[in-house]
Amino acid sequence: MRQLNSSERQNALIIAIAVVLAGLAMAVLGRADALGVHGVIVMLFAGGLLYAVMSSFYAPEPTEDREASYYDDPIKVGIALSMAWAVFAMFMGVWVAAQLAWPDLAFDAAWSSFGRLRPIHTTGVIFGFGGNALIATSFHVVQRTSRARLAGQLSPWFVLFGFNLFCVLAVSGYLMGVTQSKEYAEAEWYADLWLVIVWVTYFVLYVATIARRKEPHIYVANWYFMAFILVVAVLHIVNNIALPISLGHAKSYTVWPGVQDAMVQWWYGHNAVAFFLTAGFLGMLYYYLPIRAQRPIFSYRLSILSFWGITFFYMWAGSHHLHYTALPHWVQTLGMTFSVMLLVPSWASAGNALLTLNGAWRRVRDDATLRFLTAAVIFYGLSTFEGSFLAIRPVNSLSHYTDWTVGHVHAGALGWVALVTFGSLYTLAPSLWKRERMYSATLVEVHFWLAIAGTLIYVFAMWNSGIIQGLMWRTYTEEGALAYSFVDSLVAMYPYYIARAFGGLLFLLGAIVGCYNLWMTVRSAPLAAPWQADLPAVPAAAPGE
Repeated sequence: MRQLNSSERQNALIIAIAVVLAGLAMAVLGRADALGVHGVIVMLFAGGLLYAVMSSFYAPEPTEDREASYYDDPIKVGIALSMAWAVFAMFMGVWVAAQLAWPDLAFDAAWSSFGRLRPIHTTGVIFGFGGNALIATSFHVVQRTSRARLAGQLSPWFVLFGFNLFCVLAVSGYLMGVTQSKEYAEAEWYADLWLVIVWVTYFVLYVATIARRKEPHIYVANWYFMAFILVVAVLHIVNNIALPISLGHAKSYTVWPGVQDAMVQWWYGHNAVAFFLTAGFLGMLYYYLPIRAQRPIFSYRLSILSFWGITFFYMWAGSHHLHYTALPHWVQTLGMTFSVMLLVPSWASAGNALLTLNGAWRRVRDDATLRFLTAAVIFYGLSTFEGSFLAIRPVNSLSHYTDWTVGHVHAGALGWVALVTFGSLYTLAPSLWKRERMYSATLVEVHFWLAIAGTLIYVFAMWNSGIIQGLMWRTYTEEGALAYSFVDSLVAMYPYYIARAFGGLLFLLGAIVGCYNLWMTVRSAPLAAPWQADLPAVPAAAPGE
């Protein structure tokens, strides 16, 4: 906040007071409803920010040359929030995985049941961990590739803290049983409205920064980040159009009826995977992989072709989640067809990244950070192939509703999203805090192997579990009756659920190691020599100035 001038601090004060008043209105209108509890949470959250603004309100004005440096403070806070959410959400994931093997871990309480903790895990990982990482790295990438400071001073903080307020509202709501029951979109109407305000601010800030760039070219990573921001906004708004019971209740009902609601939900759900968990993280990959490998991207033209292929094909693929349902057969076929076609631009990105490593494989062997990025690319290629394969209707008849889908999702979430994030943060953190290197290369190595081991154990357990489930559910006796009861299939899953929890535990331990290493890097890693090139470009002075 000390980098804000007096006018910007006044605006921050006004925004914080407005949010406190909004929380007060929610608390009064909601009363005993969950909306009232969320009103109190909003007041406490905004009150904490109000205190932070007030405590530095009369601090000295920032120097006049602040535009001559990049605006990195929001990025640093975003990294810290991302790692905090990672540990919290992965712990919740281990807990709910353990509940499947040992149901007593739910403690016979409503708030700790699988149905409430599972969306806390998914929201915490996708939005808390992944969302904060995307916001932080996008702020870093757009400044460095544009050679321009962020277009706003207050808006980056509004985006960052506003987004985390949404995450807090969502997660606390699930504990109370507040949910829309929409996959990856469980938060209720007032949290959704707040996220729209935050996300539109994010988009305007990002585009305004690119508009003031000093480089004529827009680097491909920015195309992916812009697609991520823009399309997620459209998806979120359309899927979450709902009418609340009243302004004093948290509960709402979607405007989409029946099968249309299912189609809109999976148009949202699959494209959330496409643009939140794929496009955004490809933007991360296209910037940090070449830097870490010290090699230019293999083919810039291929990266652009892949971008437009992913953008077009992904939009049509969501209906493959609804095979053998009331959805019209031709719509299911359309989703299946585009899902198979999607393999081409997806593998183009994966191949482009691997070919970038030509001449740098020695670095992959010696540098665990680069190995994070390389392994992420491999998992990306495998996951996209598996996704296209599972979208084929006869394959889907075996895999749907089984743990095979869970294994596929986590091959992408752990193997692709988390690994590319850790590799990017390990690349970014030393330069951001002006350190020579990470605090401990050994701890990066330990984190890498914990993450790989955890991912492989988890995914192989779920692949085996899912295929056995599917086969048991479709096995008939000679008389035409089911050979196995549902309970029989649960008994068969038991050892795989133990393996699943153990794999998740290893991954969680790796995240904790990563948090410690990043913390120690900030605290005690040796300082690097000043790097004068890491500054925004400034217009050349006119003669005589």
